Amino acid sequence: MNYTLMEAELVAAIVVIIFLIVFSGFFSGSETSLTATSASNMHKMSKEGDKRASLVEKLISDPESLIGAILLGNNLVNILASSLATYIFLSLFGEIGVVYATFVMTAIVLIFAEVMPKTYAISNPERMALKVAPLINICVILFSPVVRLIQIVARHTLRLLGIKAADNQRVLSPHDEIRGAIDLQAHEGGIVKEHKDMLAGILDLDEISLEDVMVHRKNVETINAQDNIDDIFQQIVASPYTRLPMWEENQDNIIGVVHAKDVLRVTRKSYGDLDHKILREIAIPPWFVPETTSLREQLKMFLAKKAHFALVVDEYGALMGVITLEDILEEIVGDITDEHDTHNNGVTLLKSGAVIADGGTPIRDLNRQFNWNLNDDEAITIAGYVIDQAEIIPLPGQIFDINGFKLEILKRKRNQITLVKIFPPFDDQD
Repeated sequence: MNYTLMEAELVAAIVVIIFLIVFSGFFSGSETSLTATSASNMHKMSKEGDKRASLVEKLISDPESLIGAILLGNNLVNILASSLATYIFLSLFGEIGVVYATFVMTAIVLIFAEVMPKTYAISNPERMALKVAPLINICVILFSPVVRLIQIVARHTLRLLGIKAADNQRVLSPHDEIRGAIDLQAHEGGIVKEHKDMLAGILDLDEISLEDVMVHRKNVETINAQDNIDDIFQQIVASPYTRLPMWEENQDNIIGVVHAKDVLRVTRKSYGDLDHKILREIAIPPWFVPETTSLREQLKMFLAKKAHFALVVDEYGALMGVITLEDILEEIVGDITDEHDTHNNGVTLLKSGAVIADGGTPIRDLNRQFNWNLNDDEAITIAGYVIDQAEIIPLPGQIFDINGFKLEILKRKRNQITLVKIFPPFDDQD
């Protein structure tokens, strides 16, 4: 009779363990599917009237409560299953049964409650998330008081250790999450490089200032208002640019911006007659913007003013360069050229894998073109990067090893590095 009762208890315990392992797999798979599912797809399905998608969207909007409830449920069933297994093995094998129970339950939980459900969930995250959402929502509601208590205890413990954990703190900003999704899709082949660069360019508009993309003053073509009027007219006609800043007395004293169309329009009306007075009258008043302005702010101002051209100045009011609407758009779509542009970005890729670049080539352009990771926090151009890292103005022939890149100085003009040869880390050198 006692043996029969013991057998019945053992059978009942085994049945309960099986159910608990199933629940453990449910919690593990739910955690994986709900954290891996696409929030944008769920939002779209929710807008289309899918109630389960709305429930998933609600659950993933509060990840701390969701993960807390799942972990609580998962730990409860795993600990209970392990306790029952220990009871069974102790009954069958005595004290050595603890060792047997440990090995057996580790294998069972790992295979059937962790690996299998998570493998399925990661392969079908959205489908599984929609199926488990109603039950998980019930668990979140039932476990919420305990989860809140656990959160309070955890936060206070972290504060005692000197770690601040704010309520509802987000580890990643929405921009970081979007950027991470873009990088992941690009890595897996879901997005081609051109599309990845365009999406990343949009996200970077807030982080990039005008000084990073402007045309530097030494490369800006300007008009001297005191030159001969015929020479000015020939310069305007021959220039590849339609807008030219006009200065008087010194190049920092910009008195206007001359538009080529305005010049042609007025010369046609006056039958080719153009003088300095007319030139000053048709010149557009200069628009000065600080170099620290972000690209997004400048884009908004361009749209608001219906303008395409601005002069960039530093904190002292000195002219630093010019910025155009095209410069900002190129940060998103890449180089824009037309039949009047002399397309030469100053970068040459050699058969060996090395790259020869003009010293004024922006680091951001090199990173974007070749998928490099050169740091552009302290310098904008590759010449500035070398000087910043080397802490000297190097001479031609000098070579520097910087963060896995080998940079050889090819040319220097006065104190300016004009040509650099770059050997990326993957380039095999003899």
